[in-house]
Amino acid sequence: MSLALVTGGQQGIGLGIAKALAGAGFSVAIAAEADPESQTVRDALAALGANARYYRHDVRDTAAIPALLDRVEDDLGPLTTFVSNAGVGAPVRGDMLDLSPENFDFVMSVNLRGAFFLAQEAARRMLGHDRGYRSIIFITSVSAGMVSVERAEYCISKAAAAMAAKLFAARLAAENIGVFDIRPGIIETAMTAGVRDRYTARIKAGLVPAARWGTPEDIAAAVLPLATGAFAFATGTVIAADGGLSISRL
Repeated sequence: MSLALVTGGQQGIGLGIAKALAGAGFSVAIAAEADPESQTVRDALAALGANARYYRHDVRDTAAIPALLDRVEDDLGPLTTFVSNAGVGAPVRGDMLDLSPENFDFVMSVNLRGAFFLAQEAARRMLGHDRGYRSIIFITSVSAGMVSVERAEYCISKAAAAMAAKLFAARLAAENIGVFDIRPGIIETAMTAGVRDRYTARIKAGLVPAARWGTPEDIAAAVLPLATGAFAFATGTVIAADGGLSISRL
């Protein structure tokens, strides 16, 4: 059975992805910092079924990565798909000229440093298994290419993570490991709850050609064929899952 590890898989986009993978027959490991006894985690595991496990892990703790993957593989078998989804937004939105080093470093530690080194170890594990198709999928953001000056650290972290995806794709292509960069647009999750009214008005005014908020299911629908190998020869591809938001328009 295929095994997927999804960081931040207990809620939002990550949970949507985990549900899609579980529904396709994957065993699913979800890793996050949340308390295993929290209602959020309990609800996620109930939704994912018997072939899902939860692992408490802080993605900033790179020293703990080998132990995390040891536990996952001991419990569920060899890793075949890694979805790098866990991320944080800008702690404070505001003028980038006022951005503090502390906030910059915090966002980078999760969205870039933690994501890179977990993908690195996942790739090493995959190379140690058979040569069947495997995949690594980075969930970045339209902010990898679209500027928001009030959250510069987030944009920079996602742009760098997008480059990491390209690097892993080039390094692993000959090993039958597909690597992809999915860039969600404005997605309805807990992370965007605080700006819901602002973006709803802008969507109604034409910001998103699809004329609606995106959902975790929209992102999951893009992940599934990448994880199963349907687009194996398209490794390194960037997928804008944003309802047309990032299309340049006059």
